[in-house]
Amino acid sequence: QVQLVESGGGLVQAGGSLRLSCAASGSTFAINSLGWYRQAPGKQRELVAVIGTGGITNYAASARDRFTISRDDAKNTVYLQMNSLKPEDTAAYYCNALLRWGTMSWGQGTQVTVSS
Repeated sequence: QVQLVESGGGLVQAGGSLRLSCAASGSTFAINSLGWYRQAPGKQRELVAVIGTGGITNYAASARDRFTISRDDAKNTVYLQMNSLKPEDTAAYYCNALLRWGTMSWGQGTQVTVSS
């Protein structure tokens, strides 16, 4: 079992930046990849970015040129640097871990609200 705890969300004006972090604990040896998803009110949860064990990254089209995902395996932490934020980025952001057994663990979510 892997536990994930997100932090770093908040209220920011359009054009601003935030860095989200997610600390993993438990069976971290089982993690194959770490990612960030988001869910806006009334919408489905969607992938924002994912990073694998080899450092390979994938981004949603809406995030590709503005967001950067990174990981620090020594700290069991994954980050999402979000720049040039837009109101449409407003959502609850969830950390996830894909485990070697094919299952996912999820964090509790951290709210990002972009005004104006």
